[in-house]
Amino acid sequence: HVSTSHSASKTCIMVKVKAHELRKASKADMLKQLDDLRNELAQLRVAKVTGGAASKVAKIKVVRKSIARVLTVYNQTQRDQIRGVVKNFKYMPKDMRAKQTRAIRRRLTVSEKNVKTAREAKRQANFPLRRFAVKA
Repeated sequence: HVSTSHSASKTCIMVKVKAHELRKASKADMLKQLDDLRNELAQLRVAKVTGGAASKVAKIKVVRKSIARVLTVYNQTQRDQIRGVVKNFKYMPKDMRAKQTRAIRRRLTVSEKNVKTAREAKRQANFPLRRFAVKA
């Protein structure tokens, strides 16, 4: 994704990273690109402090978003691979479970809600709800 480089400084101008291209890239390529982007961001920040060109200062945002994009795709691919491995485990790792809300995670499951005491079960069996025919 390197297009051109400045003659004086060694900063390389990166084209905006596209997620669909990253998905095809290997793990090593993504990590290398991430490293390049982080180096470029450091150089751009130095340029900002030393009063560099406005175009460099404006580019900081693009590079930050590109880093986020690379990390997002990298983490998604990692999680997909792990999900395939832990599919047959008895317990799923906590970070792979559905997040939901704290209240939902703590509430009773459907089976726990439907459990009846022996006394309640007997009472329902012996005295079922009575149905009446209502004349319209």
